Amino acid sequence: MSEQHSFQAETQQLLNILIHSLYTEKEIFLRELISNASDALNRLQFEMLTNDDVQDPQADLEIHIEFDEDAKTLTVSDTGIGMNRDEIIAGLGTIAKSGAKAFIEAMQAKPESAADIIGQFGVGFYSAFMVAEQVDVISRSFRPGDEAIKWSATGGTNYTLEAAEKDVRGTEVVIHLKDDEEEFTRGFRIKDIVRRHSDYVAFPIYVGDDEEPTNKQQALWRRSPSEVEDEEYDSFYKMLTMDFSGARHHVHVRADVPMQFYALLYIPGGAQQNMFSPRAEPGLKLYARKVLIEEYNRELLPEYLSFVQGVVDSEDLPLSVSRESIQATRVMASLKKTLTRRLLSELKRMAKNDRGKYLMIFEDFGAYLKQGLVVDTEDRSDLEPLLFFQTTQDDDPGLYHSLDEYVERMRENQDDIYYVVADDYSSGARSPHLDVFRQRGIEVLYFTHPVDAMLPMGMTDFKGHKLVSVDSAELDLEAVGEVDEAADEATEVLEADSFTALRERVQATLGARVSDVRESSTLVGSPARLVSEDGSGNRYMFRINRLLDKDYELPVKTLELNPRHPLMHNLSHMIAADGDAGLIDAVVEQVFETALLQDGIHPDPTSMADRLTLLMQAATGSASAELDFAEVKTAISEPAIAEAPAIELDDFDVEDVDFEPIDDEGENPSPA
Repeated sequence: MSEQHSFQAETQQLLNILIHSLYTEKEIFLRELISNASDALNRLQFEMLTNDDVQDPQADLEIHIEFDEDAKTLTVSDTGIGMNRDEIIAGLGTIAKSGAKAFIEAMQAKPESAADIIGQFGVGFYSAFMVAEQVDVISRSFRPGDEAIKWSATGGTNYTLEAAEKDVRGTEVVIHLKDDEEEFTRGFRIKDIVRRHSDYVAFPIYVGDDEEPTNKQQALWRRSPSEVEDEEYDSFYKMLTMDFSGARHHVHVRADVPMQFYALLYIPGGAQQNMFSPRAEPGLKLYARKVLIEEYNRELLPEYLSFVQGVVDSEDLPLSVSRESIQATRVMASLKKTLTRRLLSELKRMAKNDRGKYLMIFEDFGAYLKQGLVVDTEDRSDLEPLLFFQTTQDDDPGLYHSLDEYVERMRENQDDIYYVVADDYSSGARSPHLDVFRQRGIEVLYFTHPVDAMLPMGMTDFKGHKLVSVDSAELDLEAVGEVDEAADEATEVLEADSFTALRERVQATLGARVSDVRESSTLVGSPARLVSEDGSGNRYMFRINRLLDKDYELPVKTLELNPRHPLMHNLSHMIAADGDAGLIDAVVEQVFETALLQDGIHPDPTSMADRLTLLMQAATGSASAELDFAEVKTAISEPAIAEAPAIELDDFDVEDVDFEPIDDEGENPSPA
């Protein structure tokens, strides 16, 4: 005989919240029902450790999913612990018993309380009403003396109870599907959901008439690393990512204290995402007790390790009501810290013991690590050993050196670490700033990746050695290295009066585009260079704004002239002889723009073409002695300022930047 029971008045409101607000994909209901079935089987296993008096003690522990397209039903059954009449009322009435209003208030005041409800045929169970017009639950308890019971509801305010015929221990959930949910009566669809969400549930899941389980059951990441073959790691990675080129490296972690978790993490074989990859965005697959909770969890690793792919499975993780969002608990924070330290330790080990393999990883993902040094400065000591740079130590751009190696080779009396920011190795090697460093045998790091301009913002020193840019206006290298004095004195220096006249003419021609014009004490083979004042906060903002696709303006720097260079001598003689004013100005303009070009900050190099043509014309003895250089306009005749104001350093907060992977061309490809 059927009994009718009433849910409390707020139940419909709560069902609406659960169905329409907490779940984003309808298929989640099947994951929840499988999870409940798995929980019931786990509880029975625990019960049978101390109790032999159970219904059907020899019954296999398994889950079955059956579907009937004609009847439009989907049934999930298990041979777990089951429920009697009182338990089914308490279990399926948990939500209504507390009242929707009280439940919502409790969740707002203490979100972690959701962990007490998950797994109790409560919230997860009710997600079935996303696709069901009616749900029947037929259950028989593990206790031999209990009778089977049937619970039915349509998602309204009432449910019914009646005696049922069920000979076998366990629970059946029969979902009467809505008219537009026929996809859940198709075997291939059900199998796909099982494989994606419940592939590693510990109990076999049979779909339809299949004699073999649909799920794998034994999670690879839960096995001992000593038992897993390389081929298995490789096969799992390819299944996970569809990247058939294979991973560069994997890290398998199993821990029992201070928490129990398992992780299998992969470093991809390249930064470019495979076009067939199912991984739509960065993040790790997050499981709780082998049940998939989140497809792309970005909270388990810092942003600078977002290129890592893989799986994390926790036994201790508190979950939110829907299992789709994870609470910001100390467990999550501890997981993140542990995984981060483990990965960084593995990378440091590799950098030390297998540099060739590590440098292949660094070539693809070094930009992430450098970004981490700027954004996550608390990990600085772990990230610094992972940085490698090309340096002036070699003529081979394929060789890289660590910061420790640089420090070991520092010259006598050298206290600082020097670097040059350039667009690439070749332009860096031709930088006029390197003249004095080559002359004195001082090694310089090449900062040639687009993100390198940000490095000085997060790494001002290394092991007590200050990082100093070679374009510093206050370089003092007199006591560092040795110089061939005879060679140094062989070049004639402009007399003071002549240089003063040259300086004044250059200053007058360039105006506000330079902050000052002065004699250089460092240039050797180059005619000029642009230097930055050490206190200038905008030194690299041009590059950073350009990298972040922000509005920018050209930095105004000091122009240093080399009083020994033949070009400066020739220009000085032209000024003294009152030569062609247009030609003098054109040469001054070209000296300035060449310095911009050498620093990689010229906004429009093609604008120099007409002037260069006229200069070549004059150099080859053109019949047009009075060339009108004034007609040759330059794109930077005034400080080049974008239409909108550029951001200043004081306004710039790297933590606000949503970094994306940056390749060697300065582009932002799809995340790895």
